[in-house]
Amino acid sequence: MLPPVDLRPSFNITRSSHVRLTVADLAESRDFYVNVLGLVVSDEDERTCYLRGLAEACHHSLVLELDEEGAGACERIGFRVFLDEDLDIAHGWFRERGLPARWVDLPYQGRTLHVSDPAGTPLELCAHMETRPRLHIDFAHHKGAHAQRLDHFQTFAPDAYALCAFYGELGFRNSEYLAHGDKLLSAFMYRKGTCLDLAVVENTGPALHHFAYTVSESRDIFTACDWAGILGYGEGVERGPGRHGPGGMLFTYLRDPDGHRVEVFNSHYQTIDTEVEPVRWDAGSLSTNVRWGLPALEKWYAEASPFSGVKQIPPAEPPKPMTLERFLLERSAR
Repeated sequence: MLPPVDLRPSFNITRSSHVRLTVADLAESRDFYVNVLGLVVSDEDERTCYLRGLAEACHHSLVLELDEEGAGACERIGFRVFLDEDLDIAHGWFRERGLPARWVDLPYQGRTLHVSDPAGTPLELCAHMETRPRLHIDFAHHKGAHAQRLDHFQTFAPDAYALCAFYGELGFRNSEYLAHGDKLLSAFMYRKGTCLDLAVVENTGPALHHFAYTVSESRDIFTACDWAGILGYGEGVERGPGRHGPGGMLFTYLRDPDGHRVEVFNSHYQTIDTEVEPVRWDAGSLSTNVRWGLPALEKWYAEASPFSGVKQIPPAEPPKPMTLERFLLERSAR
């Protein structure tokens, strides 16, 4: 069912790191992420805002880039590699496979490599960032939901199995997966020792379904919803609060002013040990739904942020006509 995983990959990706989004109104987007989620500004100018979670020491996990015409897109999702030499190996590894790989210079980061996976998802790899003080116990400056750190991305891809195999070559292990019979519909993969860094869901893509921040207290999930309502973003509370199945995390999903989807949740279980087997979700079973909470709207399954300038491709075998209830069951994914 699942493709093999290389436990000693050619270069060492350590974790999901940061995401770059285009926005139409930088001030409004800044307001959302600072006052609803509780992120802190590391640096900003008239066209770019760099933000991080309270527990993050590295300079940024979210970059907002002003683009009045191209707003609502994702520029790239970022991963960290362990050592600078991993970047050189990665450059050759992608080139050998006929995939794009080029060096770029970016503020507040060390050497940075731009690559793309076989689905066309634009990736950004770096080994170093400037650092800032962690603010997780600087309570006087806490706002919103007190978001702690970026945890993972979920993307759409036209072939979930093929992309799962690709990331397996890079050492990404599977914590959970969703299948219908022998068909892999989505894979939940990780590098950092908790159950998720990258989730791939089969759908028209590539596209960014959501990115997620952890919170330290369960009540902060409700606080995110409360501040969204207070500040005029209440209609953007798209799904939840609820509890995921089978992982059991509490969550809510919000849409920012440009429609980007962000999840707030209360962390993951540990997955470091090699004998831990992936958990299979049956797409035809209610076990793929939340443990409790209202079901998601259809748009939660279909809408996602496009990647700037990247053509989207539908799956080779699009879903057959079905009722909304069956669609939600068979496409349910965290």
